Amino acid sequence: MAARTKSTKDRPSYRCTECGYSTAKWLGRCHECQAWGTVEEIGGAPAVRTTAAGRVSTAAVPIGEVDTRQATARSTGVAELDRVLGGGLVPGAVVLFAGEPGVGKSTLLLDVAAKAASEDHRTLYVTAEESASQVRLRADRIGALSDHLYLAAETDLSAVLGHLDAVKPSLLVLDSVQTVASPEIDGAPGGMAQVREVAGALIRASKERGMSTLMVGHVTKDGAIAGPRLLEHLVDVVLSFEGDRHARLRLVRGVKNRYGATDEVGCFELHDEGITGLADPSGLFLTRRDEPVPGTCLTVTLEGKRPLVAEVQALTVDSQIPSPRRTTSGLETSRVSMMLAVLEQRGRISALGKRDIYTATVGGVKLTEPAADLAMALALASAASDVPLPKNLVAIGEVGLAGEVRRVTGVQRRLAEAYRLGFTHALVPNDPGKVPAGMKVIEVADMGDALRVLPRRSRTEAPREDDTRR
Repeated sequence: MAARTKSTKDRPSYRCTECGYSTAKWLGRCHECQAWGTVEEIGGAPAVRTTAAGRVSTAAVPIGEVDTRQATARSTGVAELDRVLGGGLVPGAVVLFAGEPGVGKSTLLLDVAAKAASEDHRTLYVTAEESASQVRLRADRIGALSDHLYLAAETDLSAVLGHLDAVKPSLLVLDSVQTVASPEIDGAPGGMAQVREVAGALIRASKERGMSTLMVGHVTKDGAIAGPRLLEHLVDVVLSFEGDRHARLRLVRGVKNRYGATDEVGCFELHDEGITGLADPSGLFLTRRDEPVPGTCLTVTLEGKRPLVAEVQALTVDSQIPSPRRTTSGLETSRVSMMLAVLEQRGRISALGKRDIYTATVGGVKLTEPAADLAMALALASAASDVPLPKNLVAIGEVGLAGEVRRVTGVQRRLAEAYRLGFTHALVPNDPGKVPAGMKVIEVADMGDALRVLPRRSRTEAPREDDTRR
């Protein structure tokens, strides 16, 4: 009977070497990180303990008496990044910067580190993926040199903390959190336990020193941030760096921000001399030409709060195979197929079904919002009829399966951006609200109304005056 009542402290327990998950019985696969063969016996089960009340580090005060000057944001020197951060870096804030390999994360952060460095605010750049000489070569190429920017190549967490004591920086840039490891934690660098320990140690150091920290994070093949989901909860700001490696445009989006909004987008241009912010990026998405060309239509998309004028292009040719090709670039294939069906059924354009169709955007921009439906449909109709749309025309609106043109958000903001860039005519859904003075707006209720803007005789005539705002 005594053997059956074995004490709890003598009972063995098991722990995952990757994420630290504990269990009372052995498992072949960890329930927390889903890793196989990582659960090992660690001895007796830990005794249940309770935490007694202890001394407080700082006394609690009324919230109205808290000094906010310590949380004043400081500019990074890069205006587009300040826009996404909500004004700049707050002392003690920890920012996780994630993006695909080769998108330009290290180039941008090296530029930020150099511009943020000053006599009163030192910057420490720790590289764990490259040597110091490799980073210096990049700094020479992009002009990111400063006497107050310190560079160290370390992969050991204790060495990184030692550099913090020696340099005493106001800004720490770590590239990357997945390649730094602690010798006191089991597991390879990049494992869940290691990432959690490294991030936790740097967050504690940032809060204690009032030091801002920028950490580079890897992403998986699905685009999610690699490592435990806890990492995103621990940091203050999560930024996503996006862009096609074959295009010049790069976008920085705020996924999480404790100090500002997450609906701002920063635009950058990647070139041989480095990466620069784009205060007015619409020029990247337009093709300037003297005469309009069939199969092209302009629209205004919203990236966060920022309106961008983009160009949709379509090309239709006779198919040489039984199943015509449908190729898209920068557009969703499903929405292009939907617009083809609407044009054939509601617009009475039957020539599209048996032709190869190619659709694309200019400058590598990706149009995923429904507001680009009307421009997409008009570009396809223009390509099918080989008749160009009127010059200086933009189209904004969502198209439904019944052929109706629906309202979208931010129409007034989109029209103001189009008018600022010199576009004088616009196709919009009914009741667009206040429009810019001097801009002729044509309200369309369905695809039948929208297709009437296609000129029948003259290739360059503007929309008819009797079709303007009713």
